[in-house]
Amino acid sequence: MATSTALARARAGDGEAFRELTDPYRGELQLHCYRILGSVQDAEDMLQETLLAAWRGLDRFEGRASMRAWLYKIATNRCLNALRDTGRRPERAARAGPALVAPEPTRRSEPLWLQPYPDALLDDVPDAAPGPEARYEAREALGLAFAAGLQRLPPRQRAVLVLRDVLGYRAAEAADMLEVSEISVNSALQRARATLTAQLPAGRDTAPAPRSPRERELTSAFADAFEAADTERLVALLTEDAWLTMPPEPLEYQGHAAIAEFYTSRTWWGVQPVRLVPTRANNQPAFGYYLQDPHAPVARAHGLFVLTLAADKISAITRFGDNSLLPHFGLPRTLPG
Repeated sequence: MATSTALARARAGDGEAFRELTDPYRGELQLHCYRILGSVQDAEDMLQETLLAAWRGLDRFEGRASMRAWLYKIATNRCLNALRDTGRRPERAARAGPALVAPEPTRRSEPLWLQPYPDALLDDVPDAAPGPEARYEAREALGLAFAAGLQRLPPRQRAVLVLRDVLGYRAAEAADMLEVSEISVNSALQRARATLTAQLPAGRDTAPAPRSPRERELTSAFADAFEAADTERLVALLTEDAWLTMPPEPLEYQGHAAIAEFYTSRTWWGVQPVRLVPTRANNQPAFGYYLQDPHAPVARAHGLFVLTLAADKISAITRFGDNSLLPHFGLPRTLPG
């Protein structure tokens, strides 16, 4: 709870007191915005907007709820406003560049606006247990599959599910944050749960522990096979029903044959040297990948992979081609050749 002394000082214009009140929640608020928006860049912007709105509206904080809940209310509604303002952003993002030339996919999906979330930002998120209403474990609620599932929900359902099932707020609390009725919250939650359950992969709790020896062994084998352009060795590391996806591209490939055909169709596969640099995203192993420039002694970034693991295999490869993400992961745009 906000201390009365710090609150009084902040209301008097003391910026240091305001930071004392809000800094403990910055990391989790940014993650909350990411879950709703699906973008680490937008989440950073919404965090700043939330803190600015809280600073300007501090006189309206009456203390009936905690400072944390009040900030979550501001952040949630700022995110929903942002989604209304951006409209049909996934379709626009998908058309922003040239169409990907690739083999016929296993299926075509609706363009999905999604970015990975750097694990480095999770260091600022307190390891606190969610409220008693929560349904998802912290690890699962950080995963890329969960984040992707959220982005396929309507914005209001997305916000309700995060508030109720991830953070564990009660229905009455969520209704107060969204300024709607409890009936509306419960209805939205029921629909969101049904949709998300149908989208999340089965057996999603069987991945090796993060940073465990088994995880390192599997991801190292992937890096070795990928850098060697060894298609046979690469697909041997995948589950039989593994998916390769590339948000916001609508093309999705499932299974060994389809994924192998995709990679062997790349003009650089087995021709230009590839280098992978390990990082982490959404509490999962990830790699920045770089192709050797044929005309200069450097390797240039071509995006980021995030791997989803299941037992002793890889169940999904998610590729993000936006190099503007790299600084968030501490990755350079080029590597010395």
